[in-house]
Amino acid sequence: MERPLERRAATRTAVVWEACRRWLESGGPGQTVLDIGGGTGGFAVRVAELGHRVTVIDPSPDALAALDRRARERDVADLVAGCQGDLAGVTELVEAGTADFVLCHEVLGLVDDPADALVSIGSLLRPGGALSLLVSQQHAAVLGRAMAGHFAQARELLGGVPIAAGDHDRRFTADEVRTLLAEAGFEPVEMHAVRVFTDLVPSAILDLEPGAVDGLLELERAVADRPEYLTLAAQVHTLATH
Repeated sequence: MERPLERRAATRTAVVWEACRRWLESGGPGQTVLDIGGGTGGFAVRVAELGHRVTVIDPSPDALAALDRRARERDVADLVAGCQGDLAGVTELVEAGTADFVLCHEVLGLVDDPADALVSIGSLLRPGGALSLLVSQQHAAVLGRAMAGHFAQARELLGGVPIAAGDHDRRFTADEVRTLLAEAGFEPVEMHAVRVFTDLVPSAILDLEPGAVDGLLELERAVADRPEYLTLAAQVHTLATH
């Protein structure tokens, strides 16, 4: 049985996972999948359970160890491999033109040159291969800081300036994502608004109100494909072909 914390976590990842699953299922079994920054395998193991071979690239040896344990617990260890590294050096770890599907979730904002990173990802894909790209969305970050009373930080974020030491995650608008992908030779197929409401709803409501988590999840699904909500979403998810 799914536990309450797992059900709340699902409101943050369901839209992205369901889009990725649909895409993979449409391409048939046995695909080669690369998960850049995949950490402990929250997505990778589920992809392997669909019958695909997954390689996770991550800089953390602890995360890769947890990935291995999770894959063994779910009986997909033969389909999941971990490799220590990061997006900046991924072309030195993976042979060009070998991936059918690449997941790059919450990683693009950490590199110095996002445009160059997308070109590198494109080189790893077979012709017609696809990218699942998840990035932090700039407008929601500005709104979140303002609602918390951090008005100076909100103003800095308007210009894309990191708000504090250790804040290395660059935020993007949906238009910036489209431009970066086009310049790297990708064609966006789907774009989704992710976590439009989830970060705004107090945990107490989800804990105390019967059916609140399910209702929130259905609401997130309902607005995910509506472009007017892209500017409100905490994250923007794009499926793009190369």
